[in-house]
Amino acid sequence: MNEQTNRLLSNVCFAMGFISIGGSILIWQNKGYEGKSGSRDGSHAERMGIFVGLWAPTFFVLSTRFEEAALRQTVEREAKA
Repeated sequence: MNEQTNRLLSNVCFAMGFISIGGSILIWQNKGYEGKSGSRDGSHAERMGIFVGLWAPTFFVLSTRFEEAALRQTVEREAKA
């Protein structure tokens, strides 16, 4: 991948990290989920909120890796010039 692609992916992953945090909070607050049995069970919303919240660190790590790759490519390009 080229430098621009890595920077774009870094920015997208960074934004997705914050979106997953917000989504986790919104899902967790949705205590009114109606399960298959027809009863309201807030535990499903809590588990799903935690699950989505666990995506955030993954997105932030990916963002950092893509940024490092872009910086490495910049240094290599400038060293050749």
